[in-house]
Parts: sequence; C-alpha cells; structure tokens
Amino acid sequence: MKWMLSLRASVKTTQSAVYPTGYMENSISYSAIEDVQLLSWENAPKYCLQLTIPGGTVLLQAANSYLRDQWFHSLQWKKKIYKYKKVLSNPSRWEVVLKEIRTLVDMALTSPLQDDSIHQAPLEIVSKLLSENNNLTTQDHESIIVAIAPLLENNHPPPDLCEFFCKHCRERPRSMVVIEVFTPVVQRILKHNMDFGKCPRLRLFTQEYILALNELNAGMEVVKKFIHSMHGPTGQCPHPRVLPNLVAVCLAAIYSCYEEFINSRDNSPSLKEIRNGCQQQCDRKPNLPLRLLHTSPDLVSQEATLTESRLKPVIVTSNEIHVEVEHNNKANQKMTANVGNDSEPNLIDCLMVSPTCSTMSIELSAQADRILGCYVEILKMLSDYDDWRPALASLLQPIPFPKEALAHEKFTKELKYVIQRFAEDPRQEVHSCLLSVRAGKDGWFQLYSPGGVACDDDGELFASMVHILMGSCYKTKKFLLSLAENKLGPCMLLALRGNQTMVEILCLMLEYNIIDNNDTQLQIISTLESTDVGKRMYEQLCDRQRELKELQRKGGPTRLTLPSKSTDADLARLLSSGSFGNLENLSLAFTNVTSACAEHLIKLPSLKQLNLWSTQFGDAGLRLLSEHLTMLQVLNLCETPVTDAGLLALSSMKSLCSLNMNSTKLSADTYEDLKAKLPNLKEVDVRYTEAW
Repeated sequence: MKWMLSLRASVKTTQSAVYPTGYMENSISYSAIEDVQLLSWENAPKYCLQLTIPGGTVLLQAANSYLRDQWFHSLQWKKKIYKYKKVLSNPSRWEVVLKEIRTLVDMALTSPLQDDSIHQAPLEIVSKLLSENNNLTTQDHESIIVAIAPLLENNHPPPDLCEFFCKHCRERPRSMVVIEVFTPVVQRILKHNMDFGKCPRLRLFTQEYILALNELNAGMEVVKKFIHSMHGPTGQCPHPRVLPNLVAVCLAAIYSCYEEFINSRDNSPSLKEIRNGCQQQCDRKPNLPLRLLHTSPDLVSQEATLTESRLKPVIVTSNEIHVEVEHNNKANQKMTANVGNDSEPNLIDCLMVSPTCSTMSIELSAQADRILGCYVEILKMLSDYDDWRPALASLLQPIPFPKEALAHEKFTKELKYVIQRFAEDPRQEVHSCLLSVRAGKDGWFQLYSPGGVACDDDGELFASMVHILMGSCYKTKKFLLSLAENKLGPCMLLALRGNQTMVEILCLMLEYNIIDNNDTQLQIISTLESTDVGKRMYEQLCDRQRELKELQRKGGPTRLTLPSKSTDADLARLLSSGSFGNLENLSLAFTNVTSACAEHLIKLPSLKQLNLWSTQFGDAGLRLLSEHLTMLQVLNLCETPVTDAGLLALSSMKSLCSLNMNSTKLSADTYEDLKAKLPNLKEVDVRYTEAW
C-alpha cells in the first residue's frame, strides 16, 4: 500500500531560491523519504522536522513538541518498515535474513509508539516470508520462532504464522520451542480470544499445541498441568474466556475425528441441524447404510414374520468404519408401526443407528483415536473443577457433538464420566442441564438412560440422574409423567433390584395417580412388595393415603392462620391432627415455611386462598402448587424469593383472580406472559419489581 504525506509544510529545493509555504500541492510517498531529522540549529523554526527527498528537503511544522515527536517516530518507523519489507522479500542468505528479523523485532520492541500495528506489522512481514519459502530447514524454523517470540507475548500471531506454528507442532512436537515459546502464546489466546469463528487458525494452532503436549513422555500429565495453569491455583478461575475457548477447541477436535465419515455421506444432516435438535425429516435417506432411520418395507415384512428373538447381525463396512447392528423383534414391531409416519424424530432417531439397534462399534484411524482420547480427557478435566462445571454443563446442554460421535461406543463410554459429574453436582444449574433444552428434544438424560444409545450399564447412571433431579425442583407431575411414558420398565427393574430412588419414583407415581391402567398399578405394587425397602416405602404410602383421606374428609375450619415463626414441621403436624376438607383460606404469612411445605399444601382439596407473604417459599414449591392446586383463586407471594422460573408455572392456574408479586424478582416479560395466560386475573400487585 502506498502511503502519502499531505501536511502543512515548507519546501526547500536546491534548484530554486524560493521557499513556498502552506499545504503541499503534491503528496510525498513514504518510500521517497531518504532521511528524517529534528531541526536543532539555532534560530531554527519551532517544532519542525526536516525530510530529505530526491531533489530537495521538506520542513514539517507541528503545533507542539509532543506532536512533532509523534511525527518523527512515526516517519522513522514507516521508513524502516519499507526497508525491511524490501530486504526480506528477496532473501538470499538465511543467516542475513535471521539477523534482519532480530533487528526488526528489536526496533518494534524499542519504539516509543503505542499502537497495535507496531508489533503486528513485523509479524505480518515474517508471516509472508515463511509462506513464500517452504524449503526452510527445521533449524531455520526454530531460529525464526525464537527471534519473533518477544513480539508474541502481547500479540496474536497472524493466520499464516499460525499455520507455520501448526506445522511445527505436528512435525516436531517434542521440540523445546513448543514448551518455551508456544506455551505463553496459547495461554494468551485462551485468555483473551473472544471469537474463534473469526480466527479459526488460532483455534487450530491451540488444538495442535495441545496434541503436541500429549506427545511428550508424560503425555496427559503435561496436558493436565497446562489445564491447571489456565485455571489457576485458586478455587475460582480469574479468566472468564478460558473455559469457553477450551470447550470450543475440544468440540472442533472431536468433530474432526469423525469428519471423514460425515463428509462421506452426501445427504447427511449438518452439525448445525444436530445442534438445533435434529430437525430433519424422516425421509432423508443417505447413500451409505450407516444411518438407519427407516427400514425398507421388504425388510419390515420379512422381519415381522420371524419368530426368533434375534436376527443375525447385519455388518456394514465403509472405508475405515465398521458397524455391527443387532435387531430384536420388539424394536422391529415398533419400527414397523412407525413406517409412513411423517413426524419429526427426536435426537436418538437422528443417530447413525435407530433406537432399535442394540450394539454398535466404530473403528477410527490411529491418529483420530489419539485425538479423540486426548480431547475427551480434557473434557473430563474441565468437569473436575467446581467453578467451571456450571458453565461446562450449559455449553454441553444443547448436545454439540455430531451423531457419529454419539453413536460411537468408545466416545460415549469416555464421556460418561463428565455426565456422571453433572449428575453428582447438587447445584440446580448443573444437573438441570442433563435434561433437554425444550420439550420433544432429547438430552443427556435420554441418551444415557436404559434404551438410549449411550447407555452401557444396568441403569446406575440413570438412577443417579433421576435421584439428583428428584431431589431438586423436578418432583412434579410433568417429570413423573415423562418417566411413566418412556422409562417405566427400567424404573421397575431398578426398583426390583432394590434401588431406593426408583422405589420412591414408583411410590410417587401411585400417590399422584400418574398410572391409570389398573394392571400396571398392580404390577408396580408387586414390584414394590418384592424388596424390603419397597415394602417399607409402600406401607408408608398406604399410611399417607389413609391420613390424606382423613385430612380431606369434610369438616374442620374454613380459615386458618399459623403463628409467625412456624416451620414446615409445624404445618405438617397441624395438618395431620384432624380433618381439613373445608379449609378454603390458609395464611402462612411471616412464618418460616419453605418450598418443602408444598407437599402438604397440595393435599388440601378446597383451598382457594393462600397467603405466603414474607416466607421462604420458592420456585420449586410454586411448580408443585401449579400442578395440583389448579382451583386456587387468591395467592400472595409478596416478599418471597420466587423468580421468573417459578412464576411462569402459575400460567396453568386459570382460576387465579388475585395475585400479589410485590417485592419479588418478577421481570416485565414474565408479567406480560402471565397477564396473557390468566384470563380471570383481576387484581395484581407488582410494586417494587421490574414490571412496576
């Protein structure tokens, strides 16, 4: 690019005694400047620079000394940059080139100018030099990298330079340059980069650097130390961009392992479709038979006539991929019933194999297998940090992996550790990410539950996930209904084996009348009575049912107010002392009750008015009330810790006429949504909220 000067100047030529002043009529290119000097003789004009050009000199006068110095250093910098561009564009002897590169770096480091281009311009010159000279020796590579290392401490390498670094990581992973020079560069990228989408080669360089660390003698131990250095020694990582950038690198690396298989099938859905919930139609048919969404009519009719419990395995081979599929009759009958259905499948239906497949193995190349093992191990490391786990769970909630990975037994088996860590975390923002992002779309809970493609145990992980979700705010009819519709068999099997969580699930299904079929109810009762823990919990359920009948028996007061400072236990004792079938108005204002009391409140059949003013009643309790007390007319939530997450559940309580949300965390959007969905709502108090 040709840079020009067009400034107010005095021009002095050797051919004329006339010294014109003012603005120059013709611009001067930087390449034409032979010398730049500060005027220092006596009686010289103030704040002037003297430029020597072919045929004369030019005096530039600035308004002050600071501006003059800026001009001076800028012109000196530009003049030298042109010189180095010219010298390095036609290299002859590499020892001379290396010396010039070092001089260029020193000039950039000692320049008083404060601008990003001061350090970036030398990097771009070196990047162009390397891209145009591919016959350099390994020693030349390392010498150049060491020479420009000081510039990389505060600057991202240009794209071409990133490719050069990637090549060095692949060819010489054990070089000391990788550890000593590349480590601070990658650390800076992970801490400060904001978007790998705009800088994909920075991501690729980071990916190759981590793989180079894995090639060292200590292998994953070196990688683990690097991850720990990125997190820091404290319990909270001080750099918010590190985790998202590391996850982005891991996802891209894992995707690259399956890229050959993805590209080999012309009609395969894209990764974006998978991330968006696999919204492709069932009639998409790939050229290769690795994706078994539909069975041909001939095969269906043939399988339907078979009486054997299992067919011979179907073996499909494509390049480096080997797939073995076993069908069973029950699954085939389900598939037969679904043939011709145009509804959109869920995520499991969009995998390389349909839910009717019971076994599958994919063989990756040795290199892809090493990459996969390295980056899945990094995901495991990330899940071990408590402060990173909520963000990691959120990043992995809309399942970001390609279907080929989810159908790969080795991948899902290794990733199981991460899902287990989510299932063990008591924080709701972590374990709630096990569920899908919206209804009708599968999440990790579905994939790792019995019958899911990723399930490789007898339901231990499934039981852990159910346990943590039931202990949180998912003890609702909606969650139990989904289990009854999709996972009743596994729940009964695990309960039969004495799993306490599953026994509790079956008891709740009976208590909340989730199961309508009498035969199924009797089967659940038989399952409960088959184990000691089940028998004990079923007896407790029967006792609660008898107490409930007594509680709901007509009689008792119509209005009831608990004393201040009463607790959940006090409310439970009071409601178990007699009949409250006539109770219509209950005030718990200024008591210490929490969401736990909702399990007792939902047993009051005639309750129409509920006052929870200044209590610790939260979102979990609201969700439970909204499913059972649909006839509630007046609800006071003033000064309670409820948020939008719980208040949105009130939209199902169509009988509400009066709602007090004063001094809560209500947002304006949620308020508008409630007004639209509650037609009978006449009195609303939203003072001291965002919606006020």
